[in-house]
Amino acid sequence: MMKIKSFIRLYGLFAIFTVIFLIAMEAVVEAGFVPSYIIPAPSEVYRAIIDNLSSLIFVHLKVTMLELGIGFILSVVIGVILAVAMFFSKTIEKIIYPIVLISQTIPIIALSPIFVLWFGYTIWSKVAVTFLIAFFPIVVGCYDGLRSGNSEYVDLLRSMGATKWQIFTKFHVSSALPVFFSSLKLAIVYALIGATIGEWLGASEGLGYYSRRMSGQLNAAGVFAAITILSIAGIILFIIMSLIEKRLLRNRRS
Repeated sequence: MMKIKSFIRLYGLFAIFTVIFLIAMEAVVEAGFVPSYIIPAPSEVYRAIIDNLSSLIFVHLKVTMLELGIGFILSVVIGVILAVAMFFSKTIEKIIYPIVLISQTIPIIALSPIFVLWFGYTIWSKVAVTFLIAFFPIVVGCYDGLRSGNSEYVDLLRSMGATKWQIFTKFHVSSALPVFFSSLKLAIVYALIGATIGEWLGASEGLGYYSRRMSGQLNAAGVFAAITILSIAGIILFIIMSLIEKRLLRNRRS
């Protein structure tokens, strides 16, 4: 009961606003103020989802989640390794950090055709886009988190005879976890965007491909159906990462 009350207190206004907004959009489209081929009525989007639910979930969403999963895992592994290397070595920091920043100044839409040239229309061109988008917040978040520890605690641990590795594992890693998980929550949403962008530019499956195909057919309800599924998937991924964060940080405090 307490959880339900807490949920209502946190998200009740949002739920009410969403319902009112959907009802208003339905009325506006039905009254003819906005053509349905520009913005479809929510009921049309709902029917498009229900009519194509099997294809949307078990074909296109499945492919998008696979691309996201591979790209996100690679970005976490490589991002953490680089962040730790920069933390321990100023030389590596001076080399890698500018490269990480430069990688984000190049528009992803311009790099995607290059990835298609390198990897073809395989899953790896989409994974590359996903990795590049999710990579930056993980590297920066992990690196900033490792540097955020209070130097007085480090001096205290050194005076007690702790080694550099013990200080890193017991203090710096623990201090970095809140910032690191904040970057993970951003990165997993960015990864979903990256997978969708990659599919828009070249794919035969996935929600990005599906929305592009529906757009080519001037099927606005189909486009919004894919967007709705992507939005729900992003919210679920964000919630999962938040729950993992809550569990691990609670164990850390205990």
